[in-house]
Amino acid sequence: MAAATAVLFLGAIAVNELLFASMEFARGISWIYLPAGVRLLCTLLFAEAGALGILGASWLICFFYFFPDDPIRSFAGGILAALAPYLTYRALVAGRIDPTLAGLGPWRLLGCALAFSLASPALHHAWFALQGQREGLLDGFLVMASGDFAGTLIVLYAGKLAASMRQQ
Repeated sequence: MAAATAVLFLGAIAVNELLFASMEFARGISWIYLPAGVRLLCTLLFAEAGALGILGASWLICFFYFFPDDPIRSFAGGILAALAPYLTYRALVAGRIDPTLAGLGPWRLLGCALAFSLASPALHHAWFALQGQREGLLDGFLVMASGDFAGTLIVLYAGKLAASMRQQ
């Protein structure tokens, strides 16, 4: 499941670059970011294996594509990319959601997407602030939260639709 997650995540990066490259606000921050949805979906479905797949794929993409000249940012970025959806998943389970996610209906899915779309940029931008980056921090946070939310909604609801069509 970790390998499948990594492949899906890297594929989502490629699709996002093809469709939404013109909507990029800053390197790795876009107004629509489909990979965020894949990160959450795979973590919800595969728990730790999903988080590990995201970690490996995030390191690949950060070290070799987004930030090849900044190994510290690449290392931290991979960890933060995997940690945010995993923490969201753990919060859901702690909130008495079945670990199999049975009963995670459309409204709860919306709340989950919103929580993740705030957690991910919060972790990333807290790290940026700790690194001394202050310029554009609020703008970057708002765009990343918006882009993660849009991308997450697209991926989660497309997955939900595909699953419901499969059951028919």
